[in-house]
Amino acid sequence: MKQADIRSLTVIGCGLIGGSFALALKAVMPHLVVTGVGRQLSSLQTAKTMGVIEHASTDMAASVASADVVLLGVPVGAIHSTLQHIAPHLQEGALVMDVGSTKADVVAMAQATLGKHLPNFVAAHPIAGKECSGVAHATAALYKHHRVILTPTAVTHAAALERADALWAACGAHVHTMDATEHDRVFAAVSHLPHLLAFAYMNGVADDQTLALAGPGFRDFTRIAASSPDVWRDIFVANREPLLAQLAQFEMALAHLKSLVQVQVSDASDGNQADHNHQALYDNIAQASARRTNWQPNRPD
Repeated sequence: MKQADIRSLTVIGCGLIGGSFALALKAVMPHLVVTGVGRQLSSLQTAKTMGVIEHASTDMAASVASADVVLLGVPVGAIHSTLQHIAPHLQEGALVMDVGSTKADVVAMAQATLGKHLPNFVAAHPIAGKECSGVAHATAALYKHHRVILTPTAVTHAAALERADALWAACGAHVHTMDATEHDRVFAAVSHLPHLLAFAYMNGVADDQTLALAGPGFRDFTRIAASSPDVWRDIFVANREPLLAQLAQFEMALAHLKSLVQVQVSDASDGNQADHNHQALYDNIAQASARRTNWQPNRPD
């Protein structure tokens, strides 16, 4: 069997991420048979109607027993119990992956639960998604030209890593590997902190009358505040320390910018001081503007 050629896939937690993975693979593997596992029969029926899955089940053990690949699309907080439940029922050589936004904790969960199957576990983080959740929003194009991060361990089988790489590449993704702890530090800065700030800002908006006047800037800044509470609660808890470290750095940057806005010229006749203060504020904004302009989005095409 080729690394990117599988015949059976089980998706546990068949939502936006897992459903899109299934659709992307089915677009290039028409023979692929997908089983969706979940607690909500209505969601599984939607997945079946959309052609995301062929079989729907609430029985995790039976659903993984003959799967070539098992993808965990559950929130980070549910990964440990899910791995624990399926471990005794995995077939020999089955590739197991998660899609959580934190990785060091997930690797530790796998080490604690998978036993002999640990070498075939590859922790994955697709850098793609939408602010809306649920399988109804799944699309085969979700991962196209987006990065997927894999965080193998010292015991990960080379064949398992190669298969994981090939499957995500088949979805159209650009696959990268990195250390799990470094992953969590990086994504605390570029993903988890922005979500935290969006939630805090949205909760701080005064009232509905204020919201009624909001325009495109507000829409763009708060888009991710509509993200799933279940998913993001678990991420914040799982990656607490790196997130708090990034938040502390942000608070320092915010305090500095606040001081530039607050500064008052004690002597109105001191034009040089006023010019200096205005220039410092301008320079701070200009630096941020230039960094944002020069940033290359997560679409390395």
